[in-house]
Amino acid sequence: MFQAGVAAFQAGRLDEARAAFFHAGQAGKIHASALYCYLTASRFDWDEGVTLLRQLAPHRVDNARQLALIDAMTGAPLPPGEVLSEAPHLTRFRAFFTPAECVYLAEAARPMLRRSTIILRGREHADPARTSDSAAFPLAIENPAVHALNRRIAAASGTDVRQGEPLQILRYRQGGEYQPHFDAIPGLANQRILTMIVWLNDGYEGGETHFPKAALKLKGGVGDALLFRNTLADGKRDLATLHAGLPVIAGEKRLASRWIRATSFQPEYDGNPR
Repeated sequence: MFQAGVAAFQAGRLDEARAAFFHAGQAGKIHASALYCYLTASRFDWDEGVTLLRQLAPHRVDNARQLALIDAMTGAPLPPGEVLSEAPHLTRFRAFFTPAECVYLAEAARPMLRRSTIILRGREHADPARTSDSAAFPLAIENPAVHALNRRIAAASGTDVRQGEPLQILRYRQGGEYQPHFDAIPGLANQRILTMIVWLNDGYEGGETHFPKAALKLKGGVGDALLFRNTLADGKRDLATLHAGLPVIAGEKRLASRWIRATSFQPEYDGNPR
């Protein structure tokens, strides 16, 4: 039954996958129960998903940690945004993620970190413009704690949570940088209209996010966030959003990043629920 759920998930048949994971969980496969919980929370019923997480928490250490983070979020207000620039449009949110949330994301992503890549002619290559390591939380591993943070990003950006691409965690070591670039991609049917980045740590030198058109070099504290619009009112790429991650001089910089599309993002199923 578990493999049937994986096959349905790979094909994008989420109702069928969720049902299969439920039955596999009833048969004693606790990992299937966790996947049933994750899909429920992120794609079907948030409240029911949290109830399922509460049932799993006594049996799985990571689920207990996720639940503790979610319980700590309950009732917390959304931090106010401060507009730093109108063109490009940049909004800063202080203490957008808590220190505990930042630590959790960095630790959860660490085993998955790989050299950042791009797709050229259908093949994956190291990204020559971005010397970083990255990891993402696609639907299969978007647990309720990660989904709750994505919901917070959606609320701050005034978008639906399903418009966001998978949350990425980026690690820039000494010398690591992201050369000047745009997040909006010409010709993309469902454009990346917004970007949210959250600083997960401090204690490093260099590594500022540079917007040359606004003459701003930004470096947040732990949990601070920056939201910026990538497109103009007509949907075209805003050339003022050219930005770069400047080289890290010493230490290690870690960021969370989410690209937000104009309409609901259709995820690519990575074929490996885990």
